[in-house]
Amino acid sequence: MVLYTLCRLGFYLFNHGLFQHINFPKYLYMMYGGLKFDLSALLYINLIFILMNVIPFPFRYKEGYQRFCKWLFIISNSLGILANFADFAYFKYTLKRTTATVFSQFSNEQNKFKLFIDFLGDYWYLLLLFIVFIWAFVKLYDLVKIKPAVQFTWPVYVLHTALMVVIALACLTGIRGGWGFGTRPITLSNAGEFVDTPDQMSLVLNTPFCIFRTLKASKLKPVNYYSQEELNTIYNPVHMPADTGKFKKLNVVFLIIESLGKEHVGSLNTDLAGGTYKGYTPFIDSLVSQSFTFTHTYANGRKSIDALPSVISGIPSIREPFVLSVYSGNKTTSIAKLLSDEGYETAFFHGAPNGSMGFSSYTNLAGIKHYFGQNEYKKSGDSDGTWGIWDDPFMQYMAETMNTLKQPFFSSFFSLSSHHPFRLPDEYVGKFPKGPLPVQEVLGYTDMALRKFFKTASTMPWYKNTLFVLCADHATVSYFPEYQTTPGYFSIPIVLYYPGGDLKGKADKNVQQIDIMPTVLNYLHYDKPYFALGFDAFAKGNDNFVVNNNDGNFSFYRGDYLLVNDGKLNIALYNLKTDRLTKNNILEKEPLVAGKMEKYLKAFVQQYNNRMIDNKLTAE
Repeated sequence: MVLYTLCRLGFYLFNHGLFQHINFPKYLYMMYGGLKFDLSALLYINLIFILMNVIPFPFRYKEGYQRFCKWLFIISNSLGILANFADFAYFKYTLKRTTATVFSQFSNEQNKFKLFIDFLGDYWYLLLLFIVFIWAFVKLYDLVKIKPAVQFTWPVYVLHTALMVVIALACLTGIRGGWGFGTRPITLSNAGEFVDTPDQMSLVLNTPFCIFRTLKASKLKPVNYYSQEELNTIYNPVHMPADTGKFKKLNVVFLIIESLGKEHVGSLNTDLAGGTYKGYTPFIDSLVSQSFTFTHTYANGRKSIDALPSVISGIPSIREPFVLSVYSGNKTTSIAKLLSDEGYETAFFHGAPNGSMGFSSYTNLAGIKHYFGQNEYKKSGDSDGTWGIWDDPFMQYMAETMNTLKQPFFSSFFSLSSHHPFRLPDEYVGKFPKGPLPVQEVLGYTDMALRKFFKTASTMPWYKNTLFVLCADHATVSYFPEYQTTPGYFSIPIVLYYPGGDLKGKADKNVQQIDIMPTVLNYLHYDKPYFALGFDAFAKGNDNFVVNNNDGNFSFYRGDYLLVNDGKLNIALYNLKTDRLTKNNILEKEPLVAGKMEKYLKAFVQQYNNRMIDNKLTAE
C-alpha cells in the first residue's frame, strides 16, 4: 500500500502539467480516495498468494513452499508496480490510465520488442527507479519470517479454518470496495467521487486496477459508414439554439421512479383489459391529466445504473452501462452542468447509503453540487433495512431541503421503495391494491409518497416556477401480453408537468430517456450549443428515433416501426401500429422501410462509437 501510494505520487509528479488547479488539500483527498482502489488491485494480484498462506494445513510452513510463495508474491506484485510505472510516461499520450484494451491495441504490432526497447531507451530513468523499488520490495519481504507457532491439533485446524473464512470475506469486501446490499464492486467511475472533473480520475486510480476492471469490458470499434459531412446531415448530436426566445429560468426537478413500467399507470393504458384497466398509480394518473406526455415512451436500458447518464447527460448505455465502461472518464456535459453555468444551484436526492449504485460518483462528475443521501438524512427509524430510507419520509425531506436551495435550481430524485424485495412500512401493509405482480402494491405506496410530496411542494414559494419531469429508471416484469414484447420491456412513462403554465397534452411520438435533456433545455430556450444523443420531443416533425440495446441487439424505433438489428444485420421489422404484440416479422415485405431505418441506425452507431473512442461527448 505504501509503494502504491508512492507510485501515485510519482504519477502526479511526472504529469503535473496535465492537472491544473489542484490545491494541496484536494490532492490529499485524492490520495485518500486512491487507497480503496489500491487495496482492491492488490487483493486481485495477491489472491493466490493469500490462499496459499491461509489454507489450514501445516505444510504451508515448509521452506520450499514458502520460497515458492515468496517469488510468486515478488513477481506478481512487481508486474503491478511495473504497470503503474509505465503510465508515468504513457499517460501523456492517452490522457487515461492504461486499461485492458492495451492488449488488443498492440496485438497486431509486428515490432513489439523494438517498441519496448525504444520505450526503455527514452525512459531509462524510470527503469532505474523501478529497479530501486523492486530491490526495496524484496528487502522488505525478507524482514518477515514465517514459522509455526503451535503444534497442529484439531482445535488449531478448526480455528485456522474459521480464520480462512474470515480472511476470504475480508478480501471480498476489499475487492468490492465495501460491503452492503446495494454496493456494487467498485469500478473506474467510482473515482469520480474524489475529483472535480473526469480528467482528474487518473490521479485516484491505479493502473493494475484499471486493467483488472476492464478485462471483460466491451471495446467499441470505430465505424465509417458515412463521411463526416454526410453523417451530420443524417444525425447530429450537437444541438444548436433553435429559437430566439428569452431563456426561462424555471426550476427543474427530475423524479426518477424505480421500476415504474408504463404498464402500471392506468391513464397511459386506457385500452388494456377491454378499457377497464385502472392501474396502480392513481396520483400519477391525476398528474398525467395536467401534464404533457407522448404515445410511446421508452427507457434506454434495463438497469438502474443505465438511467442517470441517459436522463441527466443524454448518453445511453450501449452493450454495457456507460458508467462501468472504459469510456466513463470521458469529458461529458449534463443538464446540471449547463444549468449550473446559468446560475442554477444543483442537487441530487437518493435515500440509499451514499455510494450505492455509484450514483454519488456519477452525479459529482455530472456537475451536481449537492448530494443528499442516507448519510445526510439524520432522522432514525425510517430505513427499510435493505435499500435505504422509505420513499415517503425521504420525499418529504427532499421537499423541505429543496426549499433551502437558491432559485433557480436543478434537482433530481431517484426513488428506491419499489425495488425487490417489494416490502412496505408496517403501517401501510394492506393499504394498497395488490396486483398479479408484487411490484404493483409497492408502486401504490410510492404513488402515495409522490402525492404527499406534491402536496408539500405546492405550499413552497418555488412550486409554480418549477418544471417537473417524471419518468422511470427502467421497466420491470410484465403481466399483460402487450408488455411482454421488446417494446414493452422498455416502456416507461415520461411526463412533463409545469404547474405555473399551460404545458398539457399528448403528442404522437416516440420519446426516450435521452430526449429529456434536450427537450427541457429547448423548452427553457437554452441559447448555447450542447451535446446530447437524444432529440427535442417538442420539435416539429416526426423524424426522431429511439434506440436501446440489450444483449448486443439494437432495438430501433422510428415512426410506427421497430427494427431489430444484431449489430451487423437486420433480423426483424415490425409495424407497431398494426402489430403491437410483434408477432409478424415484415422485414422481407418492407425492405425500403428497413433500409431507411438502418441508415439512421448506422448514423447513430457511427456518432456514438467514434465520439466515445475519440472523447468527443461535448459540443466543443
